[in-house]
Amino acid sequence: QVQLVQSGGGLVQAGGSLRLSCAASGRTFSSFPMGWFRQAPGKGREIVAAISWSGGSTYYQDSVKGRFTISRDNAENTVYLQMNSLKPEDTAVYYCAASRRGEIPTTSGRYDYWGQGTQVTVSS
Repeated sequence: QVQLVQSGGGLVQAGGSLRLSCAASGRTFSSFPMGWFRQAPGKGREIVAAISWSGGSTYYQDSVKGRFTISRDNAENTVYLQMNSLKPEDTAVYYCAASRRGEIPTTSGRYDYWGQGTQVTVSS
């Protein structure tokens, strides 16, 4: 079993930055691809970014490319999402997730463990 505990998030003005962290329990963390998802009010959950178990491969949703960076520290069992140049449309609840699949899944159904979610609000 893997437990994911998120931290970070909050309220920021447009153009600002935030960093989300997701700390995982369990010794198998380093073998899991990880992802960050978000869900805005009235919308479905969408992937933001994902990273392979080694950190050597990453995936980004087009709308965040060049602004967000996903990274991981397997020694610390933590995955990060650095968000720069934030826009009001980035406002959502953000979730980290871990997958037992070997590739980098990009759909929520392929993730097995979820963090508790954290609110990110970007004011204009």
